[in-house]
Amino acid sequence: MFDSKRLLDELVGSGAAGGFAGGLAGGALASLLTSKKPGKQAKKLAGSAIKVGGLALVGGLAYKAWQNYQKGAKATPEEALQPPPSDSGFLPAAADAQAGAVLSLLLAKAMIAAAKADGQIDTAESQAILEQINGLDLPAEDKAFLFEEYGRPLDIAALAAEVRTPEHAAEVYTASAWMLDPPSPPERFYLDTLGRALGLDPALAQQIEATVAASGAE
Repeated sequence: MFDSKRLLDELVGSGAAGGFAGGLAGGALASLLTSKKPGKQAKKLAGSAIKVGGLALVGGLAYKAWQNYQKGAKATPEEALQPPPSDSGFLPAAADAQAGAVLSLLLAKAMIAAAKADGQIDTAESQAILEQINGLDLPAEDKAFLFEEYGRPLDIAALAAEVRTPEHAAEVYTASAWMLDPPSPPERFYLDTLGRALGLDPALAQQIEATVAASGAE
């Protein structure tokens, strides 16, 4: 059975949902999709990722950025990121498994969209990536979703149309920024376009990126 929360854990690099091949070994799945080296974020926040999982980790970063944005404060490194408060709008209620699955799916889509943002992967490279995904220790349902989603044309408007709240908009941007730290010029264009499609204040978008970057700071 496809489990979007499990897949999000693997993309974030936490491995919290089952400890598959990627996980804390360095975010292998996200690194594979973006052709980037494992980011400092997965390593720096490993302890938090194990405790709270991918959904709460992305939500925690978005919530921290939201707070800093409202206060006009600067982003600072996080040794042990905390999940957002239950009444903040950044996480569904713990008992609402369906809402958690829906949000996890949305954030996974945002991360996969970000992985395609540079537009420089040709057919041969794309096929090689899909073959490597097939070789990962992931359930067949997760692989099928990755094959389908990764093969879709990039559609930022469609992704943004799935967002229902400002808090989720911030989380979608956070999930994409997590994959693209630091962004290449085409990825910079993607993030700017995504921010506009989500209706984010540019200052909040900047704060999210700064918070993501600070999460990997030594």
